[in-house]
Amino acid sequence: MEKILIAPCGMNCALCSSYLAQKYDMKSKGVQKSYCAGCRPRGKNCAFMKKNCDLIGEGRISYCFQCEQFPCKNLKHLDERYRTKYHMSMIENLKDIKASSMDKFLAREEKKWKCPTCGGVVCCHDGFCYYCESEDLKKKKKKEGWTG
Repeated sequence: MEKILIAPCGMNCALCSSYLAQKYDMKSKGVQKSYCAGCRPRGKNCAFMKKNCDLIGEGRISYCFQCEQFPCKNLKHLDERYRTKYHMSMIENLKDIKASSMDKFLAREEKKWKCPTCGGVVCCHDGFCYYCESEDLKKKKKKEGWTG
């Protein structure tokens, strides 16, 4: 896990299906999935929050917890969706980074999302390890008609 993959909103882009699909080149394995290098590496600051927040959109803060309004209604809405659908909290991620350090947060994330089979990263969006479960992912996507 890398600091550059932690978006201002607290999303760990290293866990994202689009990031993992790019990292493991899933299209070459027959899985049609959108690719993304992560918010910060793409120069987007934060794909989720930049449209609703000038501080993030203009790069005036590095993380949402640096804002007086933290957590704002937009972040709360996003966090609720991620807690419900993907069992992760961006607000908790940000609180953790602020309370301890980025290095400690990244170490905990690495342990929390580690694939028990190969040691790779388990995706927060679909629960797959794109490294060792690429064949299972390919079958699941075909069965459910996923196209990316």
